[in-house]
Amino acid sequence: MPPPRVLLVHGAATTARVWDRLVPLLTGLDVVAATRPSTGDLRRELDALGDAAGALVVGVSGGATLGLALAATDVPLAGAVLHEPAVGSLVPGLLDHVVEGWRTGGVAGFGAALYGPTWRIDDAPDDHAAVGRDLAMFRAFEPAAPGAGQGPVLVTVGGRSPRPRHTAAAELHRRYGVAVRVLPGCGHYVQHDAPHALAAVVREMARVAAG
Repeated sequence: MPPPRVLLVHGAATTARVWDRLVPLLTGLDVVAATRPSTGDLRRELDALGDAAGALVVGVSGGATLGLALAATDVPLAGAVLHEPAVGSLVPGLLDHVVEGWRTGGVAGFGAALYGPTWRIDDAPDDHAAVGRDLAMFRAFEPAAPGAGQGPVLVTVGGRSPRPRHTAAAELHRRYGVAVRVLPGCGHYVQHDAPHALAAVVREMARVAAG
């Protein structure tokens, strides 16, 4: 069986350009980088990923949150690699520092708080209001178990990420049985700061999905 299509889903304060360091490391795979509309409505955001059926969904941050939501639907996925999604009430306060960054510094404050010092304002979409819409949507998100028959779902967390991110991943494993893996040497902005680590996991999951 050939490997599945790889669907890359970006998060808040980024665009499909955020995958520019990762895509060259996935040569030989059929890779599609989605451009999200950032409507602020979860259902509309999932509907916008219309080509997700049969794909290996790869998301970071808000993109991971959407991947987690998609896995809970009846859209059949080959699998998912989800780096540090939001987890709602499983870990209250997980996004408090991001909210504060947004409140005090707008898009620049949001990006710095969420992704760290390597994020730049040029990484954000031209429509800065999209960041606020995304933030509201992801703050309201509540996770659910992956649907029956979905491919394997792997949640990753950066070895350098703060403790609440590790707690969030552990809670997803405890509540819903998703696999968890720590990626050493990185934090939240893995596709930018440690693309080789993420690429290795994506290739591994693509091989698993291909049987």
